[in-house]
Amino acid sequence: MKGLYILLTVIFLTSCQQQSKEDINKAKQASIDSMKVEINKQRVIDSMKTEMAKMNEEKIEAQKEKVVVVHQQDATAAAPAKKKGWSATAKGAVIGAGVGAATGAIVSKKKGEGAIIGGLAGAAVGTGTGAVIDSKNKKKE
Repeated sequence: MKGLYILLTVIFLTSCQQQSKEDINKAKQASIDSMKVEINKQRVIDSMKTEMAKMNEEKIEAQKEKVVVVHQQDATAAAPAKKKGWSATAKGAVIGAGVGAATGAIVSKKKGEGAIIGGLAGAAVGTGTGAVIDSKNKKKE
């Protein structure tokens, strides 16, 4: 009877060891599979980075060609006039009108009338201030 217990214990232990070996093999295989998936993902990422670098190089080359064409046109034709922004007079008029209208609407009991009067007065003062600034800038040049 004692021998039977020992035999059953040995069979049980060996079957448990066999089961754990199978689990270990499954875990190894799962790890290998996940590594293969990650390697494939990295290959895709690398190939996309390579393609993006090629596209950027092509864009740079195209821009260089445009620059060359522009320079060739400049040599044959007169240089285009530089766009000017707003003059200080125009900026002063717009800013003065806005501030004057807001102030007139706030101060006056008749909001619409105060805004109109304030806007006109502010535009006049802003135009004068801007004209002074423009004349100083012209003297500097």
